[in-house]
Amino acid sequence: MNSILLLIILIPIIEIYLLIKIGAQIGAISTILLIFTTAIVGVYYAKFEGLNTLKSGFIQLSRNESPTYEMISGATIAFGALLLIVPGFATDILGFLIIFPITRKIFFKKILKNFKTKKSEKNDFIDGEFEDIESDDDRKI
Repeated sequence: MNSILLLIILIPIIEIYLLIKIGAQIGAISTILLIFTTAIVGVYYAKFEGLNTLKSGFIQLSRNESPTYEMISGATIAFGALLLIVPGFATDILGFLIIFPITRKIFFKKILKNFKTKKSEKNDFIDGEFEDIESDDDRKI
């Protein structure tokens, strides 16, 4: 079975289970207020982290460096904010973990470890083409 299809099926089941269990412990109104609170706090914190990432990206650009980490981090923060908006406790926990810079760096390290490729061997030559030019040719410098 495709892993994405499995996630689409399992995530709502986990969310419903957690909503029922937590709702039974703290009550329905408290559960609803907690869901709205985590969404509001999470979105504002995502906005804060997003602006910090944008600021860091502009600093990288002013140094003539590529803001690769900042671009990936910005997309990840947007995904974390989306998870926080979706009602549920499991997605809220994952969203907060994605938004916090420390855990986001840990996630990046684990994911990038899987995608690292072997560095190519260093070559001491330049590949190119040449053409012999006669001594009486005008193209000769």
